[in-house]
Amino acid sequence: MSKKAVIVVDMLNDFVTGCLKCERSSRIIAPLKKLIETARARGVPVIYSNDAHYKGMDKELEHWGDHAIAGTAGAEVIEELKPEPGDYIVPKRRYSGFFQTDLQLILTELGVDTLIITGLHCHMCVRHTTADAFQWGYKIIVPSDATDAFTEEDYQMGMKYLVDVYGADIKNVDEILESL
Repeated sequence: MSKKAVIVVDMLNDFVTGCLKCERSSRIIAPLKKLIETARARGVPVIYSNDAHYKGMDKELEHWGDHAIAGTAGAEVIEELKPEPGDYIVPKRRYSGFFQTDLQLILTELGVDTLIITGLHCHMCVRHTTADAFQWGYKIIVPSDATDAFTEEDYQMGMKYLVDVYGADIKNVDEILESL
C-alpha cells in the first residue's frame, strides 16, 4: 500500500489576491480545502511548499518582480487553506519545492512514496516540483480541480506536460479521496 502526502504549492496571498494574482485561483480553493481536510482526517501528511523570497536577492524576483517576500503577508497561505498544527511548511526560493529545501528529507522520514501535488502554477512551480519528485522516484498524482495557472492555455499546456513527461496521474479531488 502506498504512503501518500499532499503538497500544496504557493497558495499564497500574493498569488491569489495580491501582486501576482491568478484570477483563476478562486476556483481551486474549495476542492483543495476538501482534499486538505480529508487528508488530515485520514492521517495523510499535508506539506505546504511556499515561496519565501529574500528581497533584492532571489533570481525569480528579477523576472517576476517582488512577490512572496519572506515575513510579509503576501508570503502567507490564504486564510481558507491555513496550515494547522501537524502540517509541514517548507519555504522555497525557487520554482521547485525540492530545490535546496527540506522537502526530500521530510518525505523520506515520513516514508512517503506517492505525492499529490496541488496549487499554483501547473506550468511553473507545480511543474518544477513535479520534475524533481519524478527524479526522486515518487509516484505523482495531480488533481485537475486543485491546481491551476494564469490562463486556460497555461493550464492545459502544464497538465499535458506533467502527464507526457513525468507520467503524472491526473484525477479530480473526489477520485483521489476514494483512495486516500
